[in-house]
Amino acid sequence: MTKLSELKAKAFQNEDVKAVHDALDAEFAVARLIIELRNNADLTQEALAELIDAKQSTVAGLESGKQNTTIKMLQRIAEATGIHLKL
Repeated sequence: MTKLSELKAKAFQNEDVKAVHDALDAEFAVARLIIELRNNADLTQEALAELIDAKQSTVAGLESGKQNTTIKMLQRIAEATGIHLKL
């Protein structure tokens, strides 16, 4: 069975694939951060949504990278998860 890391390394040999990945990296970094903050605060998507006055589907969209966020939303997530947002 081929490991994911091997498949990724092979795919990144293609410059077009690497360019698309690099272009999306910042967006996925934000999504990964939101997931990490929520998990560290021991919150479900539903619980975080309630704390930030949003729907669970909004949190899911942010975490999947399918929905864009705003600085205001990031501030609400930071407050709800007990961290200070510093830009």
